[in-house]
Amino acid sequence: MHAGMSDTAHVPRLFHFAAAFGAGGLLTLMILFNGTLAVHGSLFFASWVPHLTGTIAALILLMLLRPKRASTTRPPVWTYLGGVSGGVTVMLTSATVNTALALSGTIALGLAGQILFSLFADIRGLFGLPKRMPEGRDYLSLTLIISGSLILIFFGSTA
Repeated sequence: MHAGMSDTAHVPRLFHFAAAFGAGGLLTLMILFNGTLAVHGSLFFASWVPHLTGTIAALILLMLLRPKRASTTRPPVWTYLGGVSGGVTVMLTSATVNTALALSGTIALGLAGQILFSLFADIRGLFGLPKRMPEGRDYLSLTLIISGSLILIFFGSTA
């Protein structure tokens, strides 16, 4: 623990759970909307619409709020790759949501992929984060998520 940090600094609060739950709900809606865009257009179109909309909204907010720069140094080049991975993610989820995986299978597998990558990032200390070896509960969480994903995909359809 760092100097000056109390034990309560890592205690989850109700707000954190509500924010995470809300973000998950918005992510589900976004995947559904992007899948609908892909049906009526293309995967490329389904990726560009939300990214262009977000860019325009961010530019408007920046012009209205005019925040001061937190730092004069430029961020590392890899930080700009988030847009690329975001675009690819939108295209892939838009493609899979319209298949037998449907919305729930797509989200479940996406969650499993995020957990696998975050465990890898913890082990390797990627992105400047401290290295951390996963604990038993991390592996248990991953096992439960993958098991639930497989149940959703293979046994979730009643049709």
